[in-house]
Amino acid sequence: MKRSIFGAVLAAALIAVPAQAQMGSIMKPVTFGIGAGAAIPVGDGSDAINTGFDVMATLAINPVLLPVGFRIDAAYDRFGVEGGGANLTFTSLTGNVVFRIPSMGLSPYLIGGAGLYNSEVSGDGLPSDNSNDFGFNVGGGIMLPLSGFNTFVEARYTQVQGDGGSAKFVPIRFGIMF
Repeated sequence: MKRSIFGAVLAAALIAVPAQAQMGSIMKPVTFGIGAGAAIPVGDGSDAINTGFDVMATLAINPVLLPVGFRIDAAYDRFGVEGGGANLTFTSLTGNVVFRIPSMGLSPYLIGGAGLYNSEVSGDGLPSDNSNDFGFNVGGGIMLPLSGFNTFVEARYTQVQGDGGSAKFVPIRFGIMF
């Protein structure tokens, strides 16, 4: 009798610990989301490039009971070039690893990955110049569970390696995961 009660208590505790760690977010095995925000240039090129905007669509794979998940992100970032008349855009497809930090309520996470970035410079009277380059990103965010979906805020340092150097910027996004 004592063993069966002990076994039931132990089983309940083992079930409650992962549930408590994930109570701060709605854990579905596969989710999709959208996000938008500002894209802030950093580094050497930040003097010649204005703050721009960022939009993103994402597909997330969340293994149950593991703090590590995966995301495939498609993003579009657009910046104005100082002096006007020209724009710099990045269209990207990246694979990312997400490490969720166990917590209650707000759920912080770390994210990082790499992928393909298509960069394009275009403008009034300029010939369109584009290239496909490797890039990577690393950052963090906070997820807030709501009724039936999650919202998130995240920032990532992004670096795109080009022939003439690298472009660096930080998108700061607000988004929704369904």
